[in-house]
Amino acid sequence: MSAKTIYVGVVGIGGVGNHFLSQLSRLPNAPALVLVARSSQTISSTAPSYTPINSFTWDEISSNPSVTKSGAWTPDQIATYLSQLPGRAVLVDNTSDVTLANAYPLFLSKGISIVTPNKKAFSSSIDLWNQIFTSATTGNALVYHESTVGAGLPVLSTLRDLVATGDKVTRIEGVFSGTLSFLFNNFAPVTPSSTSPPGKWSQVVAQAKELGYTEPDPRDDLNGMDVARKLTILARIAGLQVANSDSFPIESLIPAELESLASDSAGAAEFMTRLPEFDERMESVKKAAEAEGKVVRYVGSVDVVAGKVKVSLEKFDKGSAIAGLKGSDNIISFYTERYGASPLIVQGAGAGGAVTAMGVTADLIKVLQRLH
Repeated sequence: MSAKTIYVGVVGIGGVGNHFLSQLSRLPNAPALVLVARSSQTISSTAPSYTPINSFTWDEISSNPSVTKSGAWTPDQIATYLSQLPGRAVLVDNTSDVTLANAYPLFLSKGISIVTPNKKAFSSSIDLWNQIFTSATTGNALVYHESTVGAGLPVLSTLRDLVATGDKVTRIEGVFSGTLSFLFNNFAPVTPSSTSPPGKWSQVVAQAKELGYTEPDPRDDLNGMDVARKLTILARIAGLQVANSDSFPIESLIPAELESLASDSAGAAEFMTRLPEFDERMESVKKAAEAEGKVVRYVGSVDVVAGKVKVSLEKFDKGSAIAGLKGSDNIISFYTERYGASPLIVQGAGAGGAVTAMGVTADLIKVLQRLH
């Protein structure tokens, strides 16, 4: 391998990870894949040659006789391995693991660049946020995390460009969850179908769960924390020192009476069984909006001028861009001084393994271009 060789370690081989490996295999000048890890096993290329792993599915990689197989590595072990490679290294973290996210400063301080859709590191404490970017500077490493907000949509890069070019971002507003977009587009459509009227709230949630739009436990979507993490990231890039992702108002869609249910699979099953008891509450919210000629949507907003962030149910005119969303699309509106009353809008599929992996792959390409 030449001194210009760039090495990549990939952690997390699930929905996003499998799509990422497939996309990586099609890159014309792919970096040298030398480490692939999942929760129970780590597969690595052996020193001192560090021959690239020229296979791109877990089954192929795990059956490769020339690789080293071991149990799960700690972040320290992964960082040590990547830092000893005879060239620049990039960690691609396709997990949502908190422990690995908390170790980002360690990787960066060792000169290991990071590409990830993992929101945990960028939406927890402001101290960790600062440590990450300070360590990147110290270690001369790069950090790209476009897919932490909006999957493959160019949300963060758009905001960073606005800020970097001197525009003043005054407000950010949008639908940031593909799951909640689907729920409200079906529960409170702009134009209800006469042949297939909207179901009750619990029926729509059950349908979304069956179709795979929600997490296995729908409460992980309905509590609003996923949206709150994304808003935290956006607010920080816009210049607000948000302490963490639960330091501002978050309107949960979990009925208060069901908040004490166990957090395990039994609790999730009980939640789905009891959710119909509270359908009338959501129905009244929908009807209140309809009485004003509006529809209700679950949105996040960052008021940069006032320094306020919130996640809440809001009413929107039926002709608005947010009301007109289809399926599970996201929409993010950037209000700035340059764009005036007409915001810059980013809209499209904001969830899914393939599009999220596309954002990760695009970030990796940017890192490769900067490191060469």
